[in-house]
Amino acid sequence: MIGFVGLGNMGSPMSALLVRAGYHVQGYDPAAPARQALAEAGGIAADSLAGAVRGATVVVLMLPNSHVVESTVRDDLFVVERGTTVIDMSSSEPARTRALAAELADRGITLLDAPVSGGVARARTGTLTIMTGGEPADLHRVEPVLACLGTTTRAGSVGSGHAVKALNNLLSATHLLVTSEAILAGERFGLDPETMLSIFNSSSGRSGSTEHKWPSFVLPGTYDSGFGLRLMLKDMRIATGLADQVGAPDPLGHAAVDLWARAAEALEPSADHTEIVNWLRRTDRR
Repeated sequence: MIGFVGLGNMGSPMSALLVRAGYHVQGYDPAAPARQALAEAGGIAADSLAGAVRGATVVVLMLPNSHVVESTVRDDLFVVERGTTVIDMSSSEPARTRALAAELADRGITLLDAPVSGGVARARTGTLTIMTGGEPADLHRVEPVLACLGTTTRAGSVGSGHAVKALNNLLSATHLLVTSEAILAGERFGLDPETMLSIFNSSSGRSGSTEHKWPSFVLPGTYDSGFGLRLMLKDMRIATGLADQVGAPDPLGHAAVDLWARAAEALEPSADHTEIVNWLRRTDRR
């Protein structure tokens, strides 16, 4: 039995995939519509955290940050048997993940980290990139569960998945920002955005932003990748914080964080991360 906590933009399609794969899934989310979606997918919508984790041998967490993860597993309602495996698929802070893993180990519970990349679209199709952290034997035990959701790569010991996820998102955010600056500059010069993207994608400027984010969410004007701007900023700060902790140089990373923080202040709290393009458009330097 799988307990699934956090049925939001990512957790909802992921839990539904596990149901379709034949797993008995009981899930919880504070939002009633999210619980209803799981029920409609064939899972069991628990009305409390206790109901979601009761009897589960594997508990999946898809939550906003380390604070919420820690609050959840330390909640009096989070009652699981010794031997249970908890998989934190959230974008959490690596050092806090390692500390929490040690804390849970004292209770006979194994914590693994398995954050994902690919967004809502790939969550729906079970083609996420999953970055895992933990002992090989522990990860092997839950591999059939994770295989329903995407392709896994072990990054290292516990906390390593969260580290590489944050670093990946720092890269993603930085190239989205500079890609947008380049395309907006080209537009003002009179270049066509689609033509620029075609050239970039066959040249050394190619990135996930030129291949996917601009064509899929910016050019159509939908800005609906399903990943919030503030969540991206949170992950960027985790990455630069990690670099600072280990003494790695990160001047560009900090500069990117500063710019994304300015965008977060200017845009609506619910803004999709691709809406940073709109912030740039309003930032006229002339």
